[in-house]
Amino acid sequence: MSEIEIQLKKGVLGLCVLALLSRGDSYAYEIASRMADAVDMGEGTIYPLMRRMQSEGLVTTYLEESPSGPPRKYYRITDTGRERLAEQVGDWRTFTAAVNGLILGSEAPMKEGETSHEA
Repeated sequence: MSEIEIQLKKGVLGLCVLALLSRGDSYAYEIASRMADAVDMGEGTIYPLMRRMQSEGLVTTYLEESPSGPPRKYYRITDTGRERLAEQVGDWRTFTAAVNGLILGSEAPMKEGETSHEA
């Protein structure tokens, strides 16, 4: 895995988790499994990320009985988490549009007040 791939994944894991939780509550192992399938994220990454997101008020937790063992800790996105998700989705779209413009040779139009830094 390249360094750019590693850094990009680190930068968007929180965004991906918030996006998943915006569709419904989930427990950490299920989130990790979905993330592993989509972006090849290791299971050990999810637990520190979920603790950080909880401490930032982006998610809350509750316990629910499990038919196959002890109760599971479920995560639910908060209103603050939804606000953060909306901000990050906007940032992601702006970023990917700019990168695509550079890669494809059709730079995104400048926003009002921006200046060109041509050499």
